[in-house]
Amino acid sequence: MSEFAIVDTGGKQYRVKPGDTIRVEKIECDEGDIISIDQVKLVSSDGSVKVGNPNVSGASVKAEVVSNGRDKKIVVFKYKAKTRYRRKNGHRQHYTDLRITEISQN
Repeated sequence: MSEFAIVDTGGKQYRVKPGDTIRVEKIECDEGDIISIDQVKLVSSDGSVKVGNPNVSGASVKAEVVSNGRDKKIVVFKYKAKTRYRRKNGHRQHYTDLRITEISQN
C-alpha cells in the first residue's frame, strides 16, 4: 500500500502522494518555493491510517511551487425568458501548480 494524505487548501480537499502535481487555488508564493501544508485530514502509510479530528496533529505535506497562472476563460451568461434580461460576464481563475515532495507525520 502506498503512502498518501488528504490535505485541505483553498477550501477544497485533495488526495496526494509524493510525486503528484496538483492545481490549487492561488497561493501567494514564487515559482521554486517550498511550502508546507499543515491542514492534513488523513495520513496513510504502510497500512496504518491516522484520521484527524479535524486535522492530524504534527502532520504536514511539503510541496514545491511549479507555476502560477490563470485558467481558461469561462463565460457566465444569465438569461431570463420574456423579460429582456441578459448579462454576460467572463471569469479567469488564478491557480498555483504544486508538486508534492514529502509527507511527514510525527
